[in-house]
Amino acid sequence: MFDPVQLRSFLAVAQTGGFTRAAQRLGLRQSTVSQHVRRLEESTGRRLFLRDTHSVELTAEGEAMLGFARSILEANEQALAYFTRTPVRGRVRFGASEDFVYTELPQILRTFRRGNPQVDLELTVGLSGLLYEQLSDGRLDLVLAKRPTEGSEGRLVWRDRLVWVGAEDFATEPGQPVPLIVYPPPSITRARAIDTLDRAGQPWRIACTSTSLSGVRAAALAGLGVMAHAGSLIPPGLRALPQQPALPDLGETEFVLTSGRKVARGPVRSLADALLAGGDRLTHVPRTGPARKP
Repeated sequence: MFDPVQLRSFLAVAQTGGFTRAAQRLGLRQSTVSQHVRRLEESTGRRLFLRDTHSVELTAEGEAMLGFARSILEANEQALAYFTRTPVRGRVRFGASEDFVYTELPQILRTFRRGNPQVDLELTVGLSGLLYEQLSDGRLDLVLAKRPTEGSEGRLVWRDRLVWVGAEDFATEPGQPVPLIVYPPPSITRARAIDTLDRAGQPWRIACTSTSLSGVRAAALAGLGVMAHAGSLIPPGLRALPQQPALPDLGETEFVLTSGRKVARGPVRSLADALLAGGDRLTHVPRTGPARKP
């Protein structure tokens, strides 16, 4: 049988992309997380990660273990809740950024509701900046969104690269301002895109503004311009554009879970744990199914 403690460390490394960040999330020493992963690899007889001084990547066996680890931990939590815990009750006002519209977030929330039928879950989907304002005002209990500023609070779910995204046939015009598709302020990606272009001395113009992911996606599919977006969450039908002088590097962003209290308790903590356990299901957009249709 696989040790749930080792599986949690494995999932944290896979989701955050490093042993140091995984240790920070779990509140453990890096050496402890490394030991957990090493023992899990010994139990499986397979190598789960490829490591070097700069990166940590899953092997094919590691990719397979992701699904198994998540299922085992979910079953373990359900058994513990059934036999040893008082059923979780209460209300959670949960905010998720627009980035997750096309991901498996609905499936994660469905599993949570099935396991916690006495929790009243209220979902708000919006721009990261607006969600943080609602969290600060006490209108939300938990937010899953991009980290607003370096060093701000929040439990790291994963780190991603921001990329320039456009239609399959889109190309910038030499000597012309870059046409931008953006969310309105206080959008984090809008601010990063504009700041990056300004620092590079690259002219730009606003080609489209929309408050929803479906709106900016439609504009991009129409070829109106480009937008900054998390590389692992590119909406269906669009692509990451190749590096070129007119589109300077946007750097990285972090997706974090932030609660309205320093220590999350009760249903808020239960939902946070469920989201962290299913973090790998949030880091990609399925390329098949109804979501492909514009």
